[in-house]
Amino acid sequence: MNLIAGVDEAGRGCIAGPVVAAAVILGKEKILGLDDSKKISDHKRIKISEEIKVKSKCFSFGVVSSKIIDKINIKQASILAMKRAVSGLKVLPTEIIVDGIDSFEADCPVKALVKADNLILEVMAASIIAKVYRDKLMSDLDEQHPEFIFSSHKGYPTKKHIDAINTYGIINEHRKTFRPVKKINE
Repeated sequence: MNLIAGVDEAGRGCIAGPVVAAAVILGKEKILGLDDSKKISDHKRIKISEEIKVKSKCFSFGVVSSKIIDKINIKQASILAMKRAVSGLKVLPTEIIVDGIDSFEADCPVKALVKADNLILEVMAASIIAKVYRDKLMSDLDEQHPEFIFSSHKGYPTKKHIDAINTYGIINEHRKTFRPVKKINE
């Protein structure tokens, strides 16, 4: 039986917060509305994420903190998050399909495919649950640091986020090696 684990990450382009990867092996039940997470509204994404968690054969998350991102760089941190997500799966896949160009060693074949989050259902599912999980982490961070309005921009370098950094400085969750955080931190 062919068991594909779809893998995708969320938060790679952010200047604050962790990078989160998800790995999903779908079950037999269909999940309507699967697509690239960026093409789905927040409300719908949350609903579909819950359905994925119930109907999938298994899923797992891998999280790498901003501190580690600064130490090893975002590419290596994304790969580490993906490895952690795959290693947390309770069922061993026969193949892993990763969205993008970055691959890694695993106990089965790993295929990196650009735009896999538009083509492969398992990767779409991983894209959705990774985004929902990371967004929740950023909303939780917003409660601790409301001045940064993380629940609005989720750590991406928006004008409001940059303005908040210029006004309040940076916190531990900011990625200090990323522009414009690096510029302010100098």
